[in-house]
Amino acid sequence: MPETITIPRTRTKPKTERPKLHKVILINDDFTPREFVVRVLKAEFRMSEDQAHRVMITAHQRGVCVVAVFTKDVAETKATRATDAGKAAGYPLMFTTEPEE
Repeated sequence: MPETITIPRTRTKPKTERPKLHKVILINDDFTPREFVVRVLKAEFRMSEDQAHRVMITAHQRGVCVVAVFTKDVAETKATRATDAGKAAGYPLMFTTEPEE
């Protein structure tokens, strides 16, 4: 009787890595009206009035505030659109992004 040797096949499943996240940061300035900052936060980041007000006050008191965390493309797009909204209204409103640790 012939012996049969079976070798198990191994399947390698490629592991997909989660995309790196980036923080959107609001930088305080002394010229942009608070109401305008709240309006931009509500429009671009879909925040409630209360959330937007808290983020604006935190940026005002500390100089900067993390607004939200997204994938790199989304974070850069939202930061650019929010900064452009300030420029279009004639304010030096500034949002930036940085990688999350």
